[in-house]
Amino acid sequence: MDKLTSLWAFIGRHKYLITLVAFAVFVGFFDQNSLLRRAGYMREESRLRDEIERYRAEYEENTARLNELKVDSGAIERIAREKYFMKKPDEDIYVFEEDLTE
Repeated sequence: MDKLTSLWAFIGRHKYLITLVAFAVFVGFFDQNSLLRRAGYMREESRLRDEIERYRAEYEENTARLNELKVDSGAIERIAREKYFMKKPDEDIYVFEEDLTE
């Protein structure tokens, strides 16, 4: 009984501190908007923003290529030669290892 009384006295003396700590633990870990979830959401948002920028750069590059194909008639032949290693019947093609890595 003595332990129960001393525990109750401890709780009575530090009730505001215990309440504050319990609130901080609840908000930090168990709440719907907990700090852990917020950190996860921030990481996911950062990853998605990076992905958006990557797709935007890819879109701009593809748009520039498309415009180049519309304007320059020789561009189709150049792209076919560079990217797909196509050739004219009387030509020989030499492919170097550096060209394959790009």
